[in-house]
Amino acid sequence: MLDIKFIRENLEQIKQTCEQKNCRVDLDKLISLADERGRLIQQTDEIKAKKNQASKGIATMQGDEKQKAIDEMQTITKEEKTIDAKLREIEHEYGKLMLLVPQPCAPETPIGKDDSDNKEEYKNGEVPNFDFEIQDHVTLGENLDIIDIPRAAKVAGSRNYYLKGAGAMLEFAILQYTLNKLVAKGFTVFNPPQIVNYQAMMGTSYFPGGEEQAYAVGVDMGGDKRAPKAENTSDTKNNDSETPKIPFDQKYLIGTSEVPVASYHMDEILDESALPKLYAGYSSCYRREAGTYGKDTHGLYRVHQFYKVEQVVLCKNDPEESKKMHQMLLKNAEEILQDLKLPYRVVNVCTGDIGQGQYFKNDIETWMPSRENYGETHSCSTFLEFQSRRLNIRYRNKEGKISFVHTLNNTAIASPRILIPLLEVYQNADGSINIPEILQPYMGGVQKIEK
Repeated sequence: MLDIKFIRENLEQIKQTCEQKNCRVDLDKLISLADERGRLIQQTDEIKAKKNQASKGIATMQGDEKQKAIDEMQTITKEEKTIDAKLREIEHEYGKLMLLVPQPCAPETPIGKDDSDNKEEYKNGEVPNFDFEIQDHVTLGENLDIIDIPRAAKVAGSRNYYLKGAGAMLEFAILQYTLNKLVAKGFTVFNPPQIVNYQAMMGTSYFPGGEEQAYAVGVDMGGDKRAPKAENTSDTKNNDSETPKIPFDQKYLIGTSEVPVASYHMDEILDESALPKLYAGYSSCYRREAGTYGKDTHGLYRVHQFYKVEQVVLCKNDPEESKKMHQMLLKNAEEILQDLKLPYRVVNVCTGDIGQGQYFKNDIETWMPSRENYGETHSCSTFLEFQSRRLNIRYRNKEGKISFVHTLNNTAIASPRILIPLLEVYQNADGSINIPEILQPYMGGVQKIEK
């Protein structure tokens, strides 16, 4: 979320960002609500000051004078209730709009409508040339009895899969190797909750707007608990602004461990000396993939359940520090692909393909022979203080000044998608698959998957 002061001072830029990111939000209404909210807060403060002053005076009064003062106090209290009711209404609408305002992109972000306008930055590794007719990962997996999609569809529906035997072991090997690599780099590993509340989804900017992609779990028990306050900004007071009602026990399956890991320090004030926080979240992830019917449906590319090791960083509120952390996260992901000896390219994601809260984003796309193209396997995102304002994560520097942290995240590895290039690049003419040397120790020394 952005600071309302920043929005006011950069209104035309925010309007342009809304167009570039395809975000719909009535900014003129937001400013009007902010003005009205400010006036009502000022009136509330004035009434409270009057009541405090009157209370002190009443204690020293007698007779008719005291009764008159009490009557005036009652009139002021009624006025206060009226203003409070109006303020709650205004803050409700104001809070909803604030959650929809997008973050402006970094100057180096390409202008574009969709992923076809992403800009290639560089490539690494050579695309393999096969002297035999290649098979895709599904055919390879089925022939080796390590992937079973038909039975998964029977049990769980489309876009589900079974990994079996060496296929499951290969996935575990990749995940464990990645965790070990990050631990060696100073990351703290998390096995976080996979079911979270609305506040975590909202705080990491997946809600509102991404509800259709999330699996909701829980039973509506008729509760009246509401979603959390919509704003934590340095220039406003705590308020009772609310997002729409949700059942008190409504929870959501995470689509990435970024959600619970980035939310770990929610409503905390850290010490600057403890930054940066380097976290690696390992979890199952769940996405409905709503609206993607017919797109990348073959095999393991776009599925409902998968595993990820996600890098999450909390650092000082400094653009240069964020840039440094971004490059570090990106390098970690690249090193993993280099260790696996998989060819890839890094792209600069354009305005039409970048998320609402993302300031800058790189994708890593790995070569997938059956697609005769690169396919996205990793994303690296800088949010500045967009998430930390929503999550209310701050830090105190040596001078005692309190600021919001900057947050970043990056996919270290995601499976089974990474199995697509791995199985296809390492295939042999006889349908067997070589195990990358770096993973063989995690496979009990197995060098090849074969019938």
